Amino acid sequence: MAKKTIAPAKTISGGMAVPSDKSISHRYAILAALAEGTSEIRNFSTADDCARTLACLERLGVAIKRAKDHIGITGAGLRGLKGPRRTLDAGNSGTTIRLLAGVLAGQPFESAITGDASLRRRPMRRVVEPLMQMGARIRARDTEFAPLEIRGGPLHSIDYTLPVPSAQVKSAILLAGLYADGITSVTEPVRTRDHTEVALTEFGATVERPDRTIRVHGGARLQAAQLTVPSDISSAAFFIAAAILLPESNLLISGVGLNPTRTAVLDVLASWGAPVSLVNLEMRHGELVGDIAVRHAGLTGGEISGAQVPSLIDELPVLAALAPFTEHGVEIRGAAELRVKESDRITTLAENLRRMGARVEEFPDGLRVEGKSAGALRGAEIDPRGDHRIAMAFAVAGLAAMGKTVIGGADCVAVSFPNFFDLLDRLVER
Repeated sequence: MAKKTIAPAKTISGGMAVPSDKSISHRYAILAALAEGTSEIRNFSTADDCARTLACLERLGVAIKRAKDHIGITGAGLRGLKGPRRTLDAGNSGTTIRLLAGVLAGQPFESAITGDASLRRRPMRRVVEPLMQMGARIRARDTEFAPLEIRGGPLHSIDYTLPVPSAQVKSAILLAGLYADGITSVTEPVRTRDHTEVALTEFGATVERPDRTIRVHGGARLQAAQLTVPSDISSAAFFIAAAILLPESNLLISGVGLNPTRTAVLDVLASWGAPVSLVNLEMRHGELVGDIAVRHAGLTGGEISGAQVPSLIDELPVLAALAPFTEHGVEIRGAAELRVKESDRITTLAENLRRMGARVEEFPDGLRVEGKSAGALRGAEIDPRGDHRIAMAFAVAGLAAMGKTVIGGADCVAVSFPNFFDLLDRLVER
């Protein structure tokens, strides 16, 4: 799909499910590959990012069977991976390349891993440096970028403090810590998503979590598990935003992962006046899961900054797209990390919001978008620059704009939400 036209909508209502959580799917697959026995993972993500992780694991000698409603992964054990014959390809997936770098650092063979043009522009030094401190030898292009050439081997434990909050870097170190002697610890400046720690425990590793420090004991024998991946709250956020924007909307999104390190978007929206409620809560494999009910409301807007940012990093594009519909606008600061995602999300958001008539001020670490007093948004040609979250955010904004909005390169949504537009067309009333 080269382009997708979004017409203004009257309302969005009904019951729905969104795709499986990518973050959890990646972690379950990697740990299942390192476990002993065959793991069964239901509701595994169909996103391209997670398919890349599975393909890389297969090239490392892991047996994976795909069925209609689950995948089966027969683990090679902690020491059973095989050296790949070719360079591993992570595609557009930063999670794949960074987490697998941690695993490959502990292997007794040489390997290389790369990605597409976008991924090859994203910073890798932040993960390379701690892994080299543990004893791995890694060469990166210009010391910063993929491809990464990794000569693994015996590792030693470290006590590492993250200079920048990053769940991916934390996870890479913890996975490498499985191959290290002693106890490896990672201390975070602020709390980030903790799916790796939860999943490690589910597979039998010894994990300690005092305050913002996570410790993993090396040499664990991971055991296969039977798991179900919850739906992705980052994907749900686009439909939550649509329901808030469109009059008389009433939406129920079922089976969503509600891990407290991932629900900051709900807290922000509630503080802006959104009527969001959680029902049918249960614990599943250490993860809180439930349904999200949301309906139309006016939003005040506000500021997002500081410790809020790491836990909102995937939802900031859709929150920025909501800004022109709020009373007071939205200001996002301390989010320079957005510049090194699938696109420079700060510039891409600013440019496309201006195309729709919004007033935007761009900062090195964020942006300010004026609220509805600046005037109604109008439909426009949107260039998401190949970024799935940008494409979906502006599709939501287009539902409430005047005139049609055309999303260029709309097939980029397949990275995380392959049926996004089909689902949107089914639920909205025009």
